[in-house]
Amino acid sequence: MSTRKAWRDIINRPGLALLPGAYDALSARLVEAQGFEALVAGGYAALGSMLAAPDHGQSNMRDMADHYARICGAVSIPVFVDADTGFGGVHNITQAVRALEAAGAAAIFIGDQVFPNRCGYLPGKEIVTAETMLARLYAVLAARSDPDLFIGARTDAFAVEGFDAAIERCQMFMEAGADLAIPQGVDEFDAIKRVLAEVPGPHIANQSHAAGKPKVTLDQLEELGVTAVTFPSALLFAAAGGVVRALEALKRDRSFDRVAGELMSLEDYYETVGLEAMLERERRYDAQAADLVKGSKDAAE
Repeated sequence: MSTRKAWRDIINRPGLALLPGAYDALSARLVEAQGFEALVAGGYAALGSMLAAPDHGQSNMRDMADHYARICGAVSIPVFVDADTGFGGVHNITQAVRALEAAGAAAIFIGDQVFPNRCGYLPGKEIVTAETMLARLYAVLAARSDPDLFIGARTDAFAVEGFDAAIERCQMFMEAGADLAIPQGVDEFDAIKRVLAEVPGPHIANQSHAAGKPKVTLDQLEELGVTAVTFPSALLFAAAGGVVRALEALKRDRSFDRVAGELMSLEDYYETVGLEAMLERERRYDAQAADLVKGSKDAAE
């Protein structure tokens, strides 16, 4: 089964899927190794890992496509990626969809902020008109070459124009042909319940560290019938915290002994990055080459 068909299977079946967020290829590999069936990759974690910067949309389509390609290439599970605003007008959006599809994304979502996009939990957001966002969405839908590529549309109208405006936009996104409509920032129990009642299609909740402490539990989300929940920045924060603790121990103690239990063992690291498979590939190719050379020599004698 392709990763895109696998993603649709995950989204369409009962139960709450947990979707950790990867910030690079190694974190994606670790998500898969822990048995998660899919993951997300977004701009917040990407900008943190690539530029050590907050997400104010200061990257570009090619950088993001390359970043997502490394993540998708490291795993065999579906990856749901953030296409921001599409990185420009409808022609830029066409190129972005083609690049993200080629990168291996199983699903993408595009938002209605003005360009450049910033994290939905940061102040200063502005949104485009509903007509402009719908034009973006139509461009996305037309640009995909694989009909199984899952398309999500996100609105930041909740923080800018209020709940009713966010609901209305989500309804229009679904009418236009999106597979999913996401009202950014709607993360309280009763509010999510209203979205589920008024917006058709699946619902994916978001529990970002940028939003502070979650307002609903995973059990509550499952009770509501939410399809999946993303944790887009948790691993970025976990990694940053682990690095800081290790560096503090080294500086204080001139040793990693105090944090040794937090470090991945060498054996586990090599298993994660596939060292033995690489060595076996080298041995196999070397043996094939030696056999061919020997056969050529034997035939010449």
